[in-house]
Amino acid sequence: MPRIKLFAWMLAATIAAPVVAAQYPERPIRIIVPFTAGSGTDLLARLIGPHLTLAWGQQVIVDNRGGAGGTLGTAIVAAATPDGHTLLMNSSAFAGAASIYSKLPFDTIKDFTGVSLVAGNPLVLSVAPSLGIKTMKELIALAHKNPGKYTFGSAGVGSGSHYGSELFRFMAKMDTVHVPYRGTPESILDTVAGRITYTTPPILAVLPLVREGRIIPLAVSTRQRAPLLPDVPTVEEAGLPGYEYDGWFGVIAPVKTPRPLVDKLNKEIRRIIYLPDAQERIGALGGRPRSSTPEEFNQLIRTEVETRARIFSAAGVKAH
Repeated sequence: MPRIKLFAWMLAATIAAPVVAAQYPERPIRIIVPFTAGSGTDLLARLIGPHLTLAWGQQVIVDNRGGAGGTLGTAIVAAATPDGHTLLMNSSAFAGAASIYSKLPFDTIKDFTGVSLVAGNPLVLSVAPSLGIKTMKELIALAHKNPGKYTFGSAGVGSGSHYGSELFRFMAKMDTVHVPYRGTPESILDTVAGRITYTTPPILAVLPLVREGRIIPLAVSTRQRAPLLPDVPTVEEAGLPGYEYDGWFGVIAPVKTPRPLVDKLNKEIRRIIYLPDAQERIGALGGRPRSSTPEEFNQLIRTEVETRARIFSAAGVKAH
């Protein structure tokens, strides 16, 4: 390309980038949540949506597309036009799916770009009062005494709650049976009803039932105790040294979304989650604001795909 034409092309691209960002969004934004309503992912999408609407004057629609551990809704975003008007609010299940499914309708690394993390939160090892136990050690003892008898639920194969449970089961040397659900609320309700033995949902989703006394929290998955459950020990404190799992939620876009739009979204989302009312709402649900650059988010996803693959493989988990 002649030098003059190359200079003209570079100048045009430089001018076009801020113009594209300034015009965005041009129509309503759809945030796909690949889990059912009431999940932690859903609650956070509905927290961010109204703030984006207020800031940019375009409606933000939260669209729940649950199923298959979050892969059904995720596939919709992978196939969407990369113009910033279709986004994905996902949890750490995003990394889990790539670790266990031999075939996916998308490539977790190549078909997406992280926009920003939104929140972090622990899982809560939970049982119903009817089970008659109050500690994690009692649960482990039951499982050791009756191999294969007890069950645990998750938000689906490869979900964050599935990974946290498999890590717990593997480290505790428990022979328990996984029961996947379409979403977190369903696994919690079946635990309350006694249809499954235990579950490990995000604290955002289980906290109301804990407060009502319908769920007994045995332990939290993070290295530190959860401020909203200060009397509940960590899994490590409860007797399983070395266990730690810190769940995350974040906004993701199709990979070819123009970088100026990704940057504009990143800046606005990071502003929103640290607003006093947003921090209060996230904290009231047991989470904490957790932001990132797109590069930091992408690196986290790559790292977690690798680590989850090792745990799922050791636990003999494989989806098709």
